[in-house]
Amino acid sequence: MVYDTIVGIATLQGMSALNIIRVSGSEAISVVNAVFKGKNLNDVPSHTIHYGHIVDEVGVIDEVMVSVFREPKSFTGENVAEISTHGGSLIPNKIISLLIEKGCRLAENGEFSQRAFLNGRIDLTQAESIMDMISAKTDAQLRLATKGLQGEIKDLIRRVQDDILDLLSQIEVQIDYPEYDDVVHLTQAVLLPQLNVLQANLDTLLQKSNTGKVIRDGIRTVIVGKPNVGKSSLLNRLLREEKAIVTEVSGTTRDLVEGEWNLGGILLRLIDTAGIHETADLVESIGIGRSKKALEEADLVLLVLDQSQKLTKEDLRLLDWTQNKPRIIIGNKVDLGKNVDLTAEKMIDVSALTNVGIDTLEKEVKRMFVDEKIFADHGVLLSNARHIGKIREARSSLNGAISTCDAGLPVDLVEMDLRQAWEHLGEITGQCGADTLIHSLFSKFCLGK
Repeated sequence: MVYDTIVGIATLQGMSALNIIRVSGSEAISVVNAVFKGKNLNDVPSHTIHYGHIVDEVGVIDEVMVSVFREPKSFTGENVAEISTHGGSLIPNKIISLLIEKGCRLAENGEFSQRAFLNGRIDLTQAESIMDMISAKTDAQLRLATKGLQGEIKDLIRRVQDDILDLLSQIEVQIDYPEYDDVVHLTQAVLLPQLNVLQANLDTLLQKSNTGKVIRDGIRTVIVGKPNVGKSSLLNRLLREEKAIVTEVSGTTRDLVEGEWNLGGILLRLIDTAGIHETADLVESIGIGRSKKALEEADLVLLVLDQSQKLTKEDLRLLDWTQNKPRIIIGNKVDLGKNVDLTAEKMIDVSALTNVGIDTLEKEVKRMFVDEKIFADHGVLLSNARHIGKIREARSSLNGAISTCDAGLPVDLVEMDLRQAWEHLGEITGQCGADTLIHSLFSKFCLGK
């Protein structure tokens, strides 16, 4: 498949030592060679690096190193040239403009990775893992992304697809060549156990994906409580920095304050909210409105109570508001005494001031959201919401096949649901992906990828 030649910067522009300009397409090497003063790049072997200068009609633009990769053994599967220039924005912009004059087109976001997919160098799971690697903030996130990039998710999905395809093949042969004596006759009784095994395999993938999704996406965690219970102090303690202003004045926090807490590889996206209470202050009421919205969208609520005082109507109201959300009740200021007794609720005793109870809080978060055995196993996990959604769709189709068998209907009707399950799984890797899906996915990539 032949595409036009594209160019883009593959590094972050700004004050840096180096920049890399990537060029891909059938004419990539010859286009770069036209502005390169050094060896003739058209004659050099693949996977080599060459010193020289990029020049225009005025003179030298920059001293560079050019890497040459010949098709099909390049990232995109096309001819690729990568120009390493000095940093800043002026130099790479001048070189890119020069290459566009010579026949290149400015690449769209994700277009290099899209070409790698279209040319069969990577599948969709590997392409998505590229962006996961770039955005990884914990070792666990990086480990997940690396496994995806190495093709372990692709292999996992294709093993399930192969099992389904084997059943489909047997059904097709039975339908088309019923006279063959050596063909295994698939009755409902023979087929049903195999379908149940497939369903169990998908159930296992979905069960493990809960931990995978938490690792990849983190936990959107909202800290709520009435004014002056120590929410901001708790946020600062968890983040180990003075992120939020802490004073003795009630209502100091008037807007959302956010930070990220790396809990042993699990990223908690912490949001400290304005104290929720009745107020006539316009600015404070806006902050409280945002707090309530954040509460609705939270994966986890840390409800902070002041243990040094008796429960108030505001505390009881918050206990009621959050009872249907995944929550942890924190009794803060335990160093000042314990005046709160929640006999029907589990409460973690904490002192944000002295660090008491923070380790217990960490353990409770992990207990609620992470299967420690799966987390410690370091096996391949599904974590991408799109992948998980397709697994659920495939499982639904398998349920349809099982129901057809249970109802004693002809085996050829089972084929329809089985084929649909196979296609749903194929959409994960892109084997059955629609053009609209492909375009939408790669448009979210950063420029130069």
